[in-house]
Amino acid sequence: MSRIEELRRLLINNKHGALITDDISRRYLSGFGSSAGVILITKEESYLLIDFRYYEKARQRVTDCKVILLENMRTQLMDLLVKHGITVLSIESASMTLSQLNKYKSDYAFITFDESNALSDSITKMRSIKSAEELEKIIAAQRIAEKAFDRLLNNIKIGQTEKHVAALLDYYMAEYGSDGISFDTIAASGANSASPHAVPTDKKLEDGDFLTLDFGATYDGYHSDMTRTVAIGHTTDKMREMYDAVYSANLDAQKAAKPGISGKLLDSVARSTLDAWNYGEYFKHSLGHGVGLEIHEAPTAGPNSTGSLKEGMVVTIEPGAYITGMYGVRIEDMVVITADGCRCLTRTGKGLIVI
Repeated sequence: MSRIEELRRLLINNKHGALITDDISRRYLSGFGSSAGVILITKEESYLLIDFRYYEKARQRVTDCKVILLENMRTQLMDLLVKHGITVLSIESASMTLSQLNKYKSDYAFITFDESNALSDSITKMRSIKSAEELEKIIAAQRIAEKAFDRLLNNIKIGQTEKHVAALLDYYMAEYGSDGISFDTIAASGANSASPHAVPTDKKLEDGDFLTLDFGATYDGYHSDMTRTVAIGHTTDKMREMYDAVYSANLDAQKAAKPGISGKLLDSVARSTLDAWNYGEYFKHSLGHGVGLEIHEAPTAGPNSTGSLKEGMVVTIEPGAYITGMYGVRIEDMVVITADGCRCLTRTGKGLIVI
């Protein structure tokens, strides 16, 4: 069953349709990436309306929808709605803005719009379970990031700025085939590493710094995500102790990750380990999140998570500890949930590297 066919099961009758307007959803359902266009799903047929910039390539690649050259959205969509007798149209409530919805209501006054979360929730649920093809793309992106990290380790020097290090990492990922960075690369050293979402600054690397690197590559639309914390020059016993605590939390969480475990419980496993090391109070964010066509997507693993992990989900395991004004450590891997546990998708080792 194709993804569109699976969504079609949500349609109550022949007068019920679904309108896909979100760029990520459209790519997921059609297999074709673009910055414009809509998909209309009806009981009988599905259509991708897309403008001249993408039309020819879409015709070549899209197989689950009839591809229509978009010239006038209002009239073309109107014709299709009338052709199929659509009177109720489900929308993506999670991504459609109020102004967009009001425009559709104005243009198609004869349509009742289903503004519930049903369509968005269904797509989110589908996307959370990765196909073999999706997993291959995520792994390809991860291998690019790992290769860039390995190269970076040979080129980090005391006196370089955080901005310089981040730029090198971005350049290496691009050179090894990344379509683009997954998110703004984090390179945070010294006291800056105590901020989980630090932005690279002009601070220079110094002897005795921790340097936290959080980064990811993309491949055919799919993202990767990893974090490694390395030491510059010497380390103190307390720095190594914190590193070992975070390392242990990462390992324990991976051992616990399996189908059926809740994201909340998985998060608590890592927190319990950090508590045992007396670093629990310094873990200031959730344990993990899903990765795929977006860098942050379902599922989540945190204190407020409500769902459970299922086979085929990809989720990050990223415990951390951060002491304001001193330093921080984060170690992040991606795992895929398997029938009896999980498989780590990150090949890069987690032992402390001193440069």
